[in-house]
Amino acid sequence: MTELEDKQCLPCEGGVDPLSVETSDKLVSQVPGWKTNDERTAIRRELEFKDFYRTMSFVNAVAHVANCENHHPDLEVGYNYCRITFTTHAIGGLSENDFICAAKINRFADT
Repeated sequence: MTELEDKQCLPCEGGVDPLSVETSDKLVSQVPGWKTNDERTAIRRELEFKDFYRTMSFVNAVAHVANCENHHPDLEVGYNYCRITFTTHAIGGLSENDFICAAKINRFADT
């Protein structure tokens, strides 16, 4: 378990700066499977599944985490894949909330 998994997302309504490139790079190293985009404004993970049922079960688990943390990703979903993107829209970049949710999703992403 990582330190990020133990944290809770904090409300973010803007008025703060996005994380620096250095901080984003440090945090993404703590969430295996996730990658930042070139601008360091979002993190993304792509997963594949055996079938539709497993894909949708995973998506429902992601939705539960997002609802509990009140921090919601963009999802692209198909028969056997799910692509998850987190960014903090209110600040136009990454916040710690994005990495907290990624860490929580990683708990069940590889099972």
